[in-house]
Amino acid sequence: METEISTLGEFGLIDRITKGIELRNASSLTGVGDDAAVLSYPDTDVLVTTDLLLEGVHFDLTYVPLKHLGYKSAVVNFSDIYTMGGTPRQITVSLGLSSRFTVEHIEQLYDGIRLACEVYGVDLVGGDTSASRQGLVISVTCIGDVAKGQAVKRSGAKDTDLICVSGDLGAAYMGLQLLEREKAASAGMKDFQPDFAGKEYLVERQLKPEARKDIVAELAKAGVKPTAMMDVSDGLSSELLHICKASDCGCRVYEDRIPIDYQTALMAEELNMNLVTAAMNGGEDYELLFTVPLTDHDKVEKMPGIKVIGYITKPDLGCAMVTRDGQEMQLRAQGWNSLA
Repeated sequence: METEISTLGEFGLIDRITKGIELRNASSLTGVGDDAAVLSYPDTDVLVTTDLLLEGVHFDLTYVPLKHLGYKSAVVNFSDIYTMGGTPRQITVSLGLSSRFTVEHIEQLYDGIRLACEVYGVDLVGGDTSASRQGLVISVTCIGDVAKGQAVKRSGAKDTDLICVSGDLGAAYMGLQLLEREKAASAGMKDFQPDFAGKEYLVERQLKPEARKDIVAELAKAGVKPTAMMDVSDGLSSELLHICKASDCGCRVYEDRIPIDYQTALMAEELNMNLVTAAMNGGEDYELLFTVPLTDHDKVEKMPGIKVIGYITKPDLGCAMVTRDGQEMQLRAQGWNSLA
């Protein structure tokens, strides 16, 4: 038996989905329960990021479980804080809910949000709920901190800096293609069983991404401070161009150095898609793209999970990818654009 949200009302729903929340961070003085949360950051710089997710634009509930969606909506915000060299501490979550959603649906969503908070040590301290005529709307704001003056921006890359990326690229995009293919195949069928055999990694990368706090910690441990950093949310090409524009520089990246997982390559072949295009423009990998001084080459080369894929140049040389046969192709921002 599912419960209509109207039977609880806004405050009853909030009480139900936030019951038992415990605060983990010293900077969280008070959380859910007052008109505003009380936070204290006396000795550090404060980082704030926000993300808006709309049903039908950013996610499709045909194949996205609500718990996974809750987890992902929190983690993508944590990723932005880690990208600045900081630590996420608190989030607020606001929801727009259409009448087809029940209390149990929202509990599933919050199960994912609360799991993400538990895994990453973040406090859920507030939010809002409202009726929506356009399906499910999720807005998450994340607050974090970083040592005074130590935030890593997009604008710090310098000529001769190395360009590095964590993990592998293109897997989340291929996971999306796989989910869309199985959705199309299931149209009009009641007992359809999707075929993800041998491709579980791709589905996980799309539905349950992780923020690379481990890479940020490893860099700090090795004494390597990135000069510029972003997460790969919209696609490697787009993120590289953001860094180069903000830093007033150019870049060269090498096609044969772009890290790609075996399952990603197989899926691209199966779908007759260009593998490098998927890796450069796919997005939603949430891996870290960063630049480091050339003097840190030996340190980053030895670090597992990090690949040096190119270098920063003077601005007049432009931004290009060097193909396997030595040709230069101008980089274009062909990644995700929700307004296109």
